[in-house]
Amino acid sequence: MSRITDNKCKLCRREGMKLFLKGQRCFTEKCAVSRRDYPPGVHAQKRAKVTEYGVRLREKQKLKRIYGVGERQFKLYFQEAERLKGNTGENLMILLERRLDNVVVSSGLALSRNHARQMINHGHFRVNTKKVDVCSYQLRPGDIVQPGTAENTRKMVSEAVEVNKSQPVPAWIQVAGDTLTSTVVGIPRREDVPHPIQEQLIIELCSK
Repeated sequence: MSRITDNKCKLCRREGMKLFLKGQRCFTEKCAVSRRDYPPGVHAQKRAKVTEYGVRLREKQKLKRIYGVGERQFKLYFQEAERLKGNTGENLMILLERRLDNVVVSSGLALSRNHARQMINHGHFRVNTKKVDVCSYQLRPGDIVQPGTAENTRKMVSEAVEVNKSQPVPAWIQVAGDTLTSTVVGIPRREDVPHPIQEQLIIELCSK
């Protein structure tokens, strides 16, 4: 599994936008992007003008960091997006949205994406009653995601649901807070993706 070990707030500052890597903290006044809206580093504010290649590279880095995927895994997603029918950029975004860790965090069943990934890897979640410990597992319409029956698992998920109760849930996911279950009711559309990513720039970069 690809894992972000760098200072997460520095990653957000480097990309010049909130990547929401720390969950609800990103919505508070403690957010580093709100307090220091410039890249990290001693000479960060003196950097030269970004080239066209640099603009496209930064867009790809944003997408990789938002979803927590590495370069090798990202290439596999891009190849799959090219193979599928339709717009390659939209296919890429939809494949990333359908990841199990993304559905867990989008449903409010975890405090952050890293928290969701950790819980999945430790076997705390079930998909259609079967334990799944692969974060990149692709969910389909009709799949039901729910925590395991262990008391500590239910407690962690319940606390996350309470913290995230004000968080909007995508239209393609249906959450039942009383049973702590999340149901995929459809395939996400491009407009369902909440992140301001210009996927066409990524396609132009990766197609060369």
